[in-house]
Amino acid sequence: MDLEKYVGLEAVREWKKLLDVVLPMSAAATALPPLSIRGDWGVLSTAAARYAPSLLKSFIQIGPQGALGATKLLRPFSEIIDSLELKNPFIRNWVDLLCFLLAGVKSNGTLTAEMVYMFAEWYKPGCLLEYPLHGSGAVVDALVRGMQKFGGRLALGTHVENILVENGRAIGVKLRSGQIVRAKKAVVSNASMWDTLNLLPADAIPKSYQTKVKETPQCESFMHLHLGFDSQDILEGLGIHHIVVNDWSRGVDADQNVVLISVPSVLGKDLAPPGKHVLHAYTPGTEPFGLWEGLDRRSAEYRGLKAERSEVMWRAVERALGPGFSRENCDVKLVGTPLTHQRFLRRNRGTYGPAIKAGEATFPGHSTPIPQLFCCGDSTFPGIGVPAVAASGAIVANSLVSVSQHSELLDAVGI
Repeated sequence: MDLEKYVGLEAVREWKKLLDVVLPMSAAATALPPLSIRGDWGVLSTAAARYAPSLLKSFIQIGPQGALGATKLLRPFSEIIDSLELKNPFIRNWVDLLCFLLAGVKSNGTLTAEMVYMFAEWYKPGCLLEYPLHGSGAVVDALVRGMQKFGGRLALGTHVENILVENGRAIGVKLRSGQIVRAKKAVVSNASMWDTLNLLPADAIPKSYQTKVKETPQCESFMHLHLGFDSQDILEGLGIHHIVVNDWSRGVDADQNVVLISVPSVLGKDLAPPGKHVLHAYTPGTEPFGLWEGLDRRSAEYRGLKAERSEVMWRAVERALGPGFSRENCDVKLVGTPLTHQRFLRRNRGTYGPAIKAGEATFPGHSTPIPQLFCCGDSTFPGIGVPAVAASGAIVANSLVSVSQHSELLDAVGI
């Protein structure tokens, strides 16, 4: 196996030791389906009571040692690693990398429950990393179809100017065009906690809540590289995903140190013209926003900094794709910066997400001090990106229907 070949037998022994403890704990972490959770006391019916037998069964199956470990699910994952006395530098660095990519913080700040849940998916026998047919856009298309099927309406290019609050309650939104959209039941914001705060009238928000949001630490931002190029001279058997770590000793959260690369056209032949590949490379939440803050995107200073800070991604791509790749021969070259990230994704300071550390702070959750205003997204639920967005969105949706309707939905999807 690769671990034995490139690191050594001691690393293999420690990795197996970790899996032997973590995988049994996954029974407890996965016994409660995320779709059963809601943000009110109804959760006692839709989750606790409904899945009590499976929860009890999972604890019996994992035995005393696993049950003891399961009590640490809300503690930092590093405590599990330390308790096993894992010493191999690569193993500890690899776990830190997995944690950072999942949660935006290293193992000393990532919830054990998050990692146990993901380990159950990543390292179960026969597991493969899947990629959606027709690309990630197909997932968006499926969500839109589902929303429209049940009477929902999607408005594109419709910027929200602010959230309207009357008599202390959220009653709708005002668009940049001046149009007012009134809410029938609630206003749900999928903007980050910082951006949502900026959409609200200051006098409608308790000072304590404003302070909590403003003091929540943020991950840094991204550099992005999007390429289109000929596939004929690229290595045979090129994989879709690559991770380049320049210097493990600097830490996986050091700037300009880790580059992630995805070449989806390796699997999805319809994602690029015949004989071509498309590629996305990025530095995951490690690009300091302060380097870019206040720069004019049309200035020579900005263009120079783009060229300088994107070089680490170019070198990583050249390393992953081999000598057949030539940056000069790329048909498409697009470099994104933290300002690009802030502008197009409407993320406060272009952030990767909140840097909330397990054991030190908790996520704010989905309710707010303003009745009828709910929040979802990765600043309300552990994890960074799609997993946190999907889980939090489901929880808010569940909270907006009655307990009986929620139970009927669970029956309908067979969980």
